[in-house]
Amino acid sequence: MKSTAVVILNFNGIDFLNQFLGNVVENSPEADIFVIDNYSSDNSVTYIKEQFPLIGIIQNAKNLGFAGGYNEGLKQVSHENLVLLNSDVELSPNWLKYLIERSDKTENIAAIQPKILDFKRKNYFEYAGAAGGFLDTLGYSFCRGRVFDTLEEDHGQYQTSTEIFWASGACFFIKNKIFKELGGFDDKFFAHMEEIDLCWRIQNHGFQIVYEPQSVVYHVGGGTLNKSNPFKTFLNFRNNLAMLFKNLPFLFLLPIIFFRLILDGVSAFKFLKDGNSKDFWAVAKAHFAFYGMIPYLIKQRKGSFVGFKKLSKGSVVWKYFVKNQKTYPEICSK
Repeated sequence: MKSTAVVILNFNGIDFLNQFLGNVVENSPEADIFVIDNYSSDNSVTYIKEQFPLIGIIQNAKNLGFAGGYNEGLKQVSHENLVLLNSDVELSPNWLKYLIERSDKTENIAAIQPKILDFKRKNYFEYAGAAGGFLDTLGYSFCRGRVFDTLEEDHGQYQTSTEIFWASGACFFIKNKIFKELGGFDDKFFAHMEEIDLCWRIQNHGFQIVYEPQSVVYHVGGGTLNKSNPFKTFLNFRNNLAMLFKNLPFLFLLPIIFFRLILDGVSAFKFLKDGNSKDFWAVAKAHFAFYGMIPYLIKQRKGSFVGFKKLSKGSVVWKYFVKNQKTYPEICSK
């Protein structure tokens, strides 16, 4: 058994498997490769067995979402290192070698993200992760190379390995021992924001998350839920509030949650103004679902909250929409 496992979660993704699985096999000689199938109905499992008989297949009994699907499937994977890889990702040569080398250099590193570029525009950063993720004080996520919908062209401006706040679930390297000791992803999230929640908990436990620019992958994005899907809107708004409730120090918890609820309301009415009534109702449903989660979330508030100190100061919303600062260097300039 090799020290690293590349693990792809699949749900009715036979087209992406056909397009990218051969590339994964070709460019990942350092790893054993597994596909966790989330109860697909599109013949994915038969396709893998016939075309890639050396790939390990783990079958879940139902669709458990991104969070639960990985949590359940990874119970059967005992490798030292895990790379959780979306099915719609093209890999470059040596991508994994650079991640393993970075992990081996520092014992305190728990997770690593490669440079994630857009599969359709390969000289631009991709939305889901870009050159490493961050959170502002109010819990809004942004990346080096991507702030809200502004995507930077890659000119080599982020070629230094650096500590980041969160690594993208599109290509997520993590030490298996830490993943399982922290309970993996939060099953309640189902999908979206679960990797950021896990990264916050990783930092609460004193570990680091880093970006490794020598490792490059190309992500299609939006392969499972379209960007304008109201269910995605619901998950993002609900899970963001849940993540904040779980990980904020008590002194900041109520003020930040209260302010976020107001800002969510602003977003909801903007959806309505733009004619997206389904997204408007998705935000409302997300708030009520969040209220229903509070008893569960209270039980999850345990241990240290030191990760809060690593949040980026100020409001990325204010800087982006009011001060017209559209890129990471502008947002984070002193």
